[in-house]
Amino acid sequence: MQQHYENYTEEDFKVWRTLFNWQMGLLEEVACAEYLESLKTVEFQSDKIPNFKEVNAILKKETGWQLMVVPNIIPNEEFFPLLAKQTFSATTWLRKMSELDYLEEPDMFHDVFGHVPLLSNSTFCSFFKGLADIGMKFIDDPIAIEMLGRMYWFTIEFGLIRQKGQLKIYGAGIISSHGETKYCLSNEPTHLEFDVETVLNMEYDNMKIQDTYFVIESFDQLFESLPRIEEYLEKTCLVEVG
Repeated sequence: MQQHYENYTEEDFKVWRTLFNWQMGLLEEVACAEYLESLKTVEFQSDKIPNFKEVNAILKKETGWQLMVVPNIIPNEEFFPLLAKQTFSATTWLRKMSELDYLEEPDMFHDVFGHVPLLSNSTFCSFFKGLADIGMKFIDDPIAIEMLGRMYWFTIEFGLIRQKGQLKIYGAGIISSHGETKYCLSNEPTHLEFDVETVLNMEYDNMKIQDTYFVIESFDQLFESLPRIEEYLEKTCLVEVG
């Protein structure tokens, strides 16, 4: 599949512009420093829907990652092999103006605005790639893959980070959601310190706003957790791994 840029409509550009400006009105104060810097690196703007060819050229130069177009969410048996090749799957369709507040499945704003900027950050990408490599090792073990899905969910999708004594956002699922951006930093949800075993065993519901978020101290902490993740899965996996 390819991104057919010429097919984007006036409404598509309006949706991107509206969501971009809506989110940046919040994120400039609450997103982590790495995301805000990465947003500049990938050259995202409110008045231009990202062109995958241009974004891929930037990512290749910065970290070696690239985007691949998919129609919607793909299964783990396809997702992890792509990540292990430093390839992130993303949709190219945008929600309608009538769907700005809620969308049942991820669209391009989530996939691209939420995920792509940090794909230009080398430390973050080292964790992402490391997680995928572990996923490939345990790809035939449903329990291990489910646990890795939880790690992905509570870090890459819905992770928080402490910077200069304040909670900041780095998870793509939060960054692309206006309501969750406000909610996650409030006193309503539970904020837990990042712990590998707790994360791997924490259930979540992907159909509602989160009630628990894990807080890291740095992206280095995520990268340094990879051996512990692999060690824990080796103790609990059902299939023999080489």
